[in-house]
Amino acid sequence: MAKSLQNLTTLLLITLTILSFISLSTAHDYSFSKDLSAEKELNHKKQKLTHLHFYFHDVVSGPNATALRVAQAATTNVSAVSFGYVAVLDDPLTVGPEPSSKKIGSAQGMYISTSQSDLQLQLVVNYVFTEGIYNGSTLSILGHNAILTPLRELPIVGGTGVFRFATGYAHLTTYMFNLTSLDAIVEYNVYVLHY
Repeated sequence: MAKSLQNLTTLLLITLTILSFISLSTAHDYSFSKDLSAEKELNHKKQKLTHLHFYFHDVVSGPNATALRVAQAATTNVSAVSFGYVAVLDDPLTVGPEPSSKKIGSAQGMYISTSQSDLQLQLVVNYVFTEGIYNGSTLSILGHNAILTPLRELPIVGGTGVFRFATGYAHLTTYMFNLTSLDAIVEYNVYVLHY
């Protein structure tokens, strides 16, 4: 009887040891991802396409500049197209091309002159909307802007708020460009897919 009790105790200890190893291995799930249903988890019903039309006012001159140079190439490397120029911007977005037109948001970010031979910018900017159903929502644009080309296309790479999960593109057309001050007004037609 003592031997069978000893065997039972040994079997019980082995079983408890195995169970504790199993519970330790399953106690912590260190998975960093899981699949979700957008419809179920995020209340996303149907993707929609929205067209936005507005004007971007880039003022680089005068006391009320909305875009400021924060870096530039060393003086020995200065080119006719300002290669290496970096500007930070907080440009108004308006319904119409007039500076006094109703403001609907701001373009906040930076642009960098990335060509040694042409006026081309790398644009890294968030469009922060302040009007209507888009108030508090943003669109993020990251792309190449050949500013002397009549029609440019830049990608929408994301968004927040109403524009969460946004993708799309923006067509840019220069409405006005002052060769003396370098101030510009750019017309935007944005086509964005979002939920």
